[in-house]
Amino acid sequence: MSKVLVVFCTRSRGTKKMANHIAEGIRMGGDIEVDIVNVTKIKNETDIDGYDGYVFGSATYHGDMMQGMKTFLFLAEKANLEGKVAGSFGSFGWSGEATNRIYDTMKNIFKMVMVSGPLRLQYAVGEDEISVAQDYGKEIAKKLG
Repeated sequence: MSKVLVVFCTRSRGTKKMANHIAEGIRMGGDIEVDIVNVTKIKNETDIDGYDGYVFGSATYHGDMMQGMKTFLFLAEKANLEGKVAGSFGSFGWSGEATNRIYDTMKNIFKMVMVSGPLRLQYAVGEDEISVAQDYGKEIAKKLG
């Protein structure tokens, strides 16, 4: 059985909701175990060991990802994530740069095998966005094979 870690950083719970719906999609896509963890719970790189896939997400505030996600990405750089399946996601109000920065870090620095692009959802996650987030999770599951 494959395992995926979904790590999120949120302020108003929109990105947490996205994480949960992405995890649902991953589970729908196959026999895959998913752990969803708030970035504040991760203390060192060994906390993220042992997964086949990773999905990292942060809300965008003032044109950037939240500080907790920045700190986490520096920590994750110490883990061996090269070649692992990955994606990024986040909610935003009007700019949404965080998801692209996370995606680019995972692809270019960590050398992960990325899905087609980051998932960006504006404002709160409503009924229409739930299926979009689940489809993103299914894409992660499909990439895991």
